[in-house]
Amino acid sequence: MEAPSPARILVVTDQMTATPALLAAIGDRARRGPTQFRVLVPYPSPAEWHPLHPERHDHAAEAEEVLSRALPAIEAAARGPVIGSISIRHDAMDAIEETLHDEPFDEIIIATAPHHTEQRLHVDLPHRVEHLGLPVTTVTEAAAGQPG
Repeated sequence: MEAPSPARILVVTDQMTATPALLAAIGDRARRGPTQFRVLVPYPSPAEWHPLHPERHDHAAEAEEVLSRALPAIEAAARGPVIGSISIRHDAMDAIEETLHDEPFDEIIIATAPHHTEQRLHVDLPHRVEHLGLPVTTVTEAAAGQPG
């Protein structure tokens, strides 16, 4: 009998760190069956920056460094290797659509910051992503002192 193909999970987050809620969601999904994860972070600098702004490459390099430090914890939760990338797109929906154009995915996990912080992932994003026809799980990190 042939083993089932792993489910391909796109994880979209505006947080380049491995937060407890994100790790729990990835771990929960990994326990349900074979999976492959890709972590996608929309470009972390302000959208109004010109593509040729001299600090743009520095910000991208810093973001890649932070994400690479978070990947070991994410891989432990995923029970296997995880691909992580920083999108050149500021808009999360643009970044998601571009990634889906390049690779097939079966599910999407969206991890957002608590409501009281400045959110880069728009509140509508999970609803907008549902229109793509893939199952969507939304993970919100609890604010300090509040349960997740």
